[in-house]
Amino acid sequence: MYLGLDAGGTGTRCWVADETQVLGCASIGTVKIMAVGEEVATERLKRVITEAAKKANVPLDSITRTCIGLAGNSSHAVCQWAERTIASVASGEIIILGDEEIALEAAFQGGPGMLVIAGSGSNVMGRCSDGTRVTAGGYGPMVGDEGSGGWIGIEALRAGLRARDRGVSTCVLREIEDFWELDDLGELVARANQRLRPDFSELCMVVATCADGGDALAISVLERAGEELASQVSLVISKMKALSTCKVQDFSQLAFTGNVLGKIPRVRRSMEAHLSAMMPELKFADKPVEPLEGAVWRARKG
Repeated sequence: MYLGLDAGGTGTRCWVADETQVLGCASIGTVKIMAVGEEVATERLKRVITEAAKKANVPLDSITRTCIGLAGNSSHAVCQWAERTIASVASGEIIILGDEEIALEAAFQGGPGMLVIAGSGSNVMGRCSDGTRVTAGGYGPMVGDEGSGGWIGIEALRAGLRARDRGVSTCVLREIEDFWELDDLGELVARANQRLRPDFSELCMVVATCADGGDALAISVLERAGEELASQVSLVISKMKALSTCKVQDFSQLAFTGNVLGKIPRVRRSMEAHLSAMMPELKFADKPVEPLEGAVWRARKG
């Protein structure tokens, strides 16, 4: 019996599986300690594991191995916390990877290829045939995450305010005010600049709706998001080409995951158009990968 966990920045999901199939699943809010604190994160992680096991009718002391894809796994303290928390409720070996790594495994199962993640945050990872990995992006909402949901939300607000100053018509500010249940522009500006930063990524679907309605500003923001993601992929390709052990076929396939690329076709089309102009032979996945499939695959593989 195996546990697969996807603990990203916005939510946490758990699958319980045997050697061939998923037996039970559960989901809960984020367990990112920086966002919710260690006490809440610990309680949530234990609960999502317990609920998934209960639905699967699998006792947690029968678990052979757990693989968790964890946002923030670069922190040794965060990894120690995750290992300690999982071990307190489930038996067996524990493998801790980044949330982008389990998505890469879901796409290529240990083989070469590239993955672009664009959800609340963004980053790109490539893996060569010899296992060497290269990355670009993933530096968080304040200093990176170009093309992500958070980036789209902030850029739409900035562009909307500039448009207002120039007298250019756009529905973006009004739709964001409605989404945040605000009365006027003053409240919108105050909300965007408050010390406890709002979740700008939740605005990306508001922008997408405006774009679908023909709003030129919203369309421009989404197309720029695709261009930003293409730039990050291009950087990973350049890094892979520079490696003597990397083969051409290693960077010939691009998989993707995350709500921005999975649910906003305009961003994906923009990204693919920019990349195709630079690398016509690049093959694009036609649907997003499921990161939990990678977590369970690694748990089974060990």
